[in-house]
Amino acid sequence: MQKKFVANLALLLFMNLLIKPIYILGVDRAIQVEVGAANYGIYFAIFNFTFLLTIILDFGITNFNNKNIAQNNHLLTKHFSSLVGLKLLLALAYIVICIIAGIVIGYDTRLIKLLLVQGFNMFLVFFILYLRSNLAGLHLFKTDSVVSVLDRLILIVLCVVMLKKGVFKGEDGIMYFVYAQTFSYLLTTIIAFFIILSKTTSFKLKFDKTFSLMILKKSLPFAILTLLMSFYNRIDTVMIERMLDDGDVQSGIYAQAFRILDATNMIAFLTAGMLLPIFSRMLKYKESIEPLVKLISTLLLTPAIVIGIGCLFFRQELMELMYKEHIAESAKIFGLLMMSFIAVSTTYIFGTLLTANGNMRQLNYMAASGMLFNITLNYFLIIKFEAFGSAVSSLITQFLTAGIQVIIAQRIFKFKVNFRLINTFIVFTAGIIAINYATHELLSFHWMVKFMMMTSCSIVWAFITGIISLKSMFRIMKYG
Repeated sequence: MQKKFVANLALLLFMNLLIKPIYILGVDRAIQVEVGAANYGIYFAIFNFTFLLTIILDFGITNFNNKNIAQNNHLLTKHFSSLVGLKLLLALAYIVICIIAGIVIGYDTRLIKLLLVQGFNMFLVFFILYLRSNLAGLHLFKTDSVVSVLDRLILIVLCVVMLKKGVFKGEDGIMYFVYAQTFSYLLTTIIAFFIILSKTTSFKLKFDKTFSLMILKKSLPFAILTLLMSFYNRIDTVMIERMLDDGDVQSGIYAQAFRILDATNMIAFLTAGMLLPIFSRMLKYKESIEPLVKLISTLLLTPAIVIGIGCLFFRQELMELMYKEHIAESAKIFGLLMMSFIAVSTTYIFGTLLTANGNMRQLNYMAASGMLFNITLNYFLIIKFEAFGSAVSSLITQFLTAGIQVIIAQRIFKFKVNFRLINTFIVFTAGIIAINYATHELLSFHWMVKFMMMTSCSIVWAFITGIISLKSMFRIMKYG
């Protein structure tokens, strides 16, 4: 199982690292520069606003289906027709509630129009995730890898053409960007739908009331978890945009800092998507999951520590490389957000394990506490420190909730405390801090040279400390 996991994870990451950074750091960044911080800030706030309401759109069905199909492949044909019908009904309710909520919090006609199109886009995004959950559940990871990047590949081509033609300039530029997303998501949805259709023996769109109520009841804990985690992960920009007089600009500044975190989060998110069906199947057949947990912790947390600490030291230079405005403000926020990547990676490992094991009550208590803590902290810190205060709140919340999930997993699975691994991580982290201080503060080369030296030294340090071992990796690939 470890061999299969590592091989498929490598393919998935290769495909996504090939395509998505080009979009996030190239195309999306260029569009923000083109439309300006204020216009992009409004888009980013509305994007996160529509994300907050996705409990209605998905209701935990994707995670439930991923786990269920992984353990019961034969249910795909039986469930697919009814779940598609249920998803379409939920989508209608979601769009209506989005519009009502937008009116209630004071969005004008222009913002309601943007909200409507973005709401439809969010439906397509989550429908693609549902279709991909079937592929992951069937362990068709290669096909899933292709589908996972298809929408971004289409969007890159479309946006590059539109950028060259100057389509995004002007007040309506952000709307054209949202329309481009609609086209790419819709085309990907159609392709993914027919791939799943080929794996079923029959399909007839229907709405089965009894079946739908049963699925909603079973997926309710997943839906609650999604809602709670969405709030403490996405509420920040909505609060910034609504609470501050220059909320659109502050939200845009926060979006600038968030962009690289969004790109790096992709690694942990994709890994978790693959881990859920693997953990689910291993737990069903009572296989030991401790070796896989140790492996994935090493594979994810090692680069997370390097990236998080490296971006904290080189925050100013990286923001200057990417943007022309609000550099100092974005750099401060960026440094804190990238440190939270370490906590986010931890959450994706242990949160996914607990989800696969069905420990939804514990996860929901954790997420509810995190949400209340985050919203309260955001309220006071945004008033005093604007967007930077939200970054502080995010950092504290992410580490707090990640730590709670590790403790819950240790108690449920009775993992032996691996003091050797913990000490290795502590020594490794201290060394990474020292390497960054030495390269950034003591050397006088161009910052890019110093950044490459830091990266190279960090890789060497990983082998010296033994946190990465070629021998163990080869053994996993050969005998896993």
